[in-house]
Amino acid sequence: MSVEPVRWLGTVDYPSARRLQESLAGDRAEGLIPDILLLLEHPHTITLGRRANENNLLFPPEQLQREGIAVWRTDRGGDVTYHGPGQLVGYPVVNVRLRPGLVGGYLRDLERVLLLAVAEFGLPARTLDGFTGVWIGEEKVAAIGVKVNCKGISGHGFALNVSTDLGYFAKIVPCGLVDKGVTSLERALQRPVTMSEAVRRVAEAFSKIFLESPTPAEAVHYPTTDRKVRGGVN
Repeated sequence: MSVEPVRWLGTVDYPSARRLQESLAGDRAEGLIPDILLLLEHPHTITLGRRANENNLLFPPEQLQREGIAVWRTDRGGDVTYHGPGQLVGYPVVNVRLRPGLVGGYLRDLERVLLLAVAEFGLPARTLDGFTGVWIGEEKVAAIGVKVNCKGISGHGFALNVSTDLGYFAKIVPCGLVDKGVTSLERALQRPVTMSEAVRRVAEAFSKIFLESPTPAEAVHYPTTDRKVRGGVN
């Protein structure tokens, strides 16, 4: 079976993305496909991880749903987070048992992918001791929440704020961190950033860290139309 190692899917609702991950995870466990990365955007969505504190959802789910924001409980690690237009979501389907360091090493490798991608924009991205994700100063630009199934295949992944309307994060306590902020590439750079630019840089970084050979540019179906979502104040 021939499968592109990095696939841009456009806008996909959260349940459909999970079903696709689970289907591909079965194929990866059987050795039918290599490690791959799904890249996409979600419509306005809030997800609660396994350790989510209900108090970190600042509005009732019914009110959020009336505002067009879907709310889903999920089996990933972490607390509560927001997904939406202008945010690049990455779902790697990776055989973690074949990677050095197993789950811990896999998480560090995801951080390395995001550090490389953000650095390509000329931004001083970093990790923080005791926290997952990637930060610019004291503000999180990329969140990570994963699950590894009983066969060693990864699910869920990361979310990189590209041109995200950061005002939506005011509806939650992001990742349960009351003393940390969130930012986006666009806000940090003080210039417009297209989704296609972010997809290209993340795909290149994933190839360097996870694949034996770089992903050719023509193998990734990059976004052909970039919908601009101006970042709000968080």
